[in-house]
Amino acid sequence: MARHDAYNSECLIFTFKDGLLSRLAHDLKMQVERFSIEVDETTREIKATFDPSSIQIVCAMVDGRDDPSTLSKGDKKKIYDNILKDVLHTRKHPEIRFDSTKVVERGEGFAVEGTLGLHGKSRSIQTRVRAEGDRWVADVDIHQPDFGIKPYTAALGALKVKPDVRVRLSVPRES
Repeated sequence: MARHDAYNSECLIFTFKDGLLSRLAHDLKMQVERFSIEVDETTREIKATFDPSSIQIVCAMVDGRDDPSTLSKGDKKKIYDNILKDVLHTRKHPEIRFDSTKVVERGEGFAVEGTLGLHGKSRSIQTRVRAEGDRWVADVDIHQPDFGIKPYTAALGALKVKPDVRVRLSVPRES
């Protein structure tokens, strides 16, 4: 059984701005700091849990690149509080869970299907896992409304986050 967590792996979340006032907003890069991924090397079954209250704001993104100078500590705290209280409702939904239902080798990677439990709803998702150097990497696009999540809005909806967020997982390739 291979085990992965924040000590040897990475779980990033990317959100993207939208709306009439989007030029005043920021795309965001966030990181989940508490999670566990277990992979059964024989059956390839994957079980993962993520603590949504451990999401930290890394930085704003400008044209797809990190912009660490844009957000102050106060900005990051305000965004963090909004995510926990107004978007993910972490007191009511303290865990995000993924259980694979099918893992198939495809070329130098894998096609993975499974069930994602998020915000009190469970939905089927699928992704492709690819080799990048000494890492396995998967990008998953999540449509927040599918899980009963209302994307963040402000200024009467003129400033908002797009309903699709991207989650990127990176774990070490076992040698």
